[in-house]
Amino acid sequence: MRKPLMAGNWKMYKNAGETTAFFEKFLPLVAGSAHADVVIGAPFVNLPAAVAATAGSKVEIGAQNLFWAKEGAYTGEISGPMLVGVGCKWVIIGHSERRQYFGETEETVLKRTLAALEYGLKPIVCVGERLEERESGSTEAVLKAQFDGGIAPLSDAQFGLITIAYEPVWAIGTGKTATPEMAADAHRYLRSLVAGKYGAEAAAKTRILYGGSVKPDNVKGLMAQPEIDGALVGGASLDAVGFASIVNF
Repeated sequence: MRKPLMAGNWKMYKNAGETTAFFEKFLPLVAGSAHADVVIGAPFVNLPAAVAATAGSKVEIGAQNLFWAKEGAYTGEISGPMLVGVGCKWVIIGHSERRQYFGETEETVLKRTLAALEYGLKPIVCVGERLEERESGSTEAVLKAQFDGGIAPLSDAQFGLITIAYEPVWAIGTGKTATPEMAADAHRYLRSLVAGKYGAEAAAKTRILYGGSVKPDNVKGLMAQPEIDGALVGGASLDAVGFASIVNF
């Protein structure tokens, strides 16, 4: 059985004080939640506060991006060793907003994933189609291109360390959610791609999260699908009580 992973992506919200206050409220609400792994992806400047606030708890902290070089003249970038140095365990890679606004490609997703793995970070690698791609019937073609370019070059051992997140771009922050059945179909297709490249055993072990307007009132329906192994939660992860209810689906 794949253990669910419930991950929050705070995007560009909260300061250090708000981060500490969030965890003061959130941690008691998930202290007994042994059924799932819990990760919060905080903004870079809040990572030290988040790591300090979650010390001794089961909640782990992730970053929302990283650069692929260890160090160098890359103004404004953050490296894997820097993230590890502040106590980060996870990193979100290739989020649709990174692709949309900052020019992420399959090539850069792969480079970031390899860098994360090199420094011992656990990558959550995001894939997903835009609305026009969904409406034109090219969802599977888009997912295959993203898988082939950004994930499939990983070795078997490297692949075994990543989590995949399926995020239909048209459902992120829009209030639209893929129906549980639509999400499960995409997850099933992604799992078939994994099986084709890495084998049936790897496909059975790989966690594939759903991301896209996950909320307390729709998480049960999504998690009832055997193909869905957790959630990558955006806006609803900013509220301690709301995100706890998602974790405790």
